[in-house]
Amino acid sequence: MTRPIVEFQNVSKTYRAGLPTRIAWCPRRPIHALRDVSFKVRGGCVFGLLGPNRAGKTTLVKVLLSICRPTSGTILRLGRPLAHRGTLARVGYLHESPAFPRYLTARAFLAYYGALSLLTRRDLAARIPLLLDEVGLADRAGEPIAAYSKGMLQRLALAQALVNDPELLVLDEPTEGMDLSARKLLHEIILRRKAQGKTAILVSHNMADVGRLCDEAAVLRGGQLVFQGMLADLTGQATGQPDLDSLQEALAPIYAEPIDAGPTCAGPIYAGASS
Repeated sequence: MTRPIVEFQNVSKTYRAGLPTRIAWCPRRPIHALRDVSFKVRGGCVFGLLGPNRAGKTTLVKVLLSICRPTSGTILRLGRPLAHRGTLARVGYLHESPAFPRYLTARAFLAYYGALSLLTRRDLAARIPLLLDEVGLADRAGEPIAAYSKGMLQRLALAQALVNDPELLVLDEPTEGMDLSARKLLHEIILRRKAQGKTAILVSHNMADVGRLCDEAAVLRGGQLVFQGMLADLTGQATGQPDLDSLQEALAPIYAEPIDAGPTCAGPIYAGASS
C-alpha cells in the first residue's frame, strides 16, 4: 500500500474574533475554522480539496504549510510531524494570488526561491533553464518581471512552485484567470508529475479541473469533513473520470446546505467520509 504523504489526525483550529476585552457583555466569539478533521493523502495521486466558501480549505492549507498552528490534533507532512520544518523544502505551493518583486528577472526570482528551498547554486544553474523552458518563459528569462503580462506571471508562479522539484505540490485555485494554453500546460505538468509518483493537492472550485485531474477528494463544509474517498464514490460512476455534470450534481446538496458558524456546528457526514 502506498504510504500517506500527508495525514490529518483530529485537526481543529479555532480563532477568536474581536479585540481582547474585560467587558463581560462583550466576549470574544470563537470561530471554529476546522473541527476534528481526519483524512490521509496517499503518495502518487492528485487529491482534490473541495468545499464552498468558508469551508475551512484555506485554513487547512495554512496549517499544512506551517503558516498557522492547529488548536488541536496532529499533522504528518511527508511522514514527519510539522515540527520538522525541513520537510517544507520538499513542498511546493502555488498561491491563488501570487505576488512578485517586479524589479527582479524571472531567472533571479527563481534563484532566490530555489535558495530558500536549500538548493545549491550548481543545482539551480542546471534546473532553472529547464523550468523556464517547461513553462514557456525561456525567451523572456532576462527581462524584469514588471514587463510581464498576467499570463506570464501565472506561468512564473507555477515555475516558482516547481523550482525545488517538490514531492508534494499544493495548488490553491491554480487555473483562476488562466487562458486555455496556460491551463493545458498546468494539466500536463500535474499529470506528468503524477506519472513520476509525485503528489498534488488541488484546492479548486473548478469542477472541470477536478474531474480531469483528481483521483480522490476530501470535501469540507463548515470546517468539518463531510466526504473523503474516490471521486467515483462521490459521483456513483463505476469507471472512468467523473464528468462535470455528475460532479456538480453530487456536490450541489453539500454546497447548498447552510453553514452554521456557531460553536456547536455538526453537519452530516456523507457516505465515504472518514471518521
